[in-house]
Amino acid sequence: MSGPLNLEQILTFLMDTPMFRDLDPTELSEIVHILQVRHIRQGHKVFNEGETGDAWYIVYEGEVDVLKDSGLGMERLARLGPRACFGEMSILDGSARSATVLPVGDVSVLRFPRLEFQDLLRAGNLAAYKLVLQMALVLVGRQRSTTSRLTTLLKLNQDILVREGLTPIVEIFSSSE
Repeated sequence: MSGPLNLEQILTFLMDTPMFRDLDPTELSEIVHILQVRHIRQGHKVFNEGETGDAWYIVYEGEVDVLKDSGLGMERLARLGPRACFGEMSILDGSARSATVLPVGDVSVLRFPRLEFQDLLRAGNLAAYKLVLQMALVLVGRQRSTTSRLTTLLKLNQDILVREGLTPIVEIFSSSE
């Protein structure tokens, strides 16, 4: 893991990050002042499922696993690397964390605190609104992927109980299109 990050490194990184692609340098400078750099060691969680959502994150260096308690143990939903975002659902709706995020080795993340981000939105900051749009696009992509996976499971038709349980979920998610 590299040492402390300077402002130039952070700005260069963000300009190459899909979430920030629609921000011009001036808008980026309006956002960058609220971010915090966090270095998290392997074995320490970024956050736990059920905790209050107080920030959203971008992976700067390393990887994180997104884990969900299935009742039978922790199941990995995704492994995210540099430039991937996570935690944005809580920023948008203030709900509890829907998953646990655990570093794979040491990781550096850029943390955007919820309260400061909301202050930017309340002030009518265009950059913050552009980021909300990008968050929505990320969430839409994830919903489409989930719907596709659920549909594939239904097509397998291996277990009638699975079919009966998942059909209403697919219908709910598909109806939002």
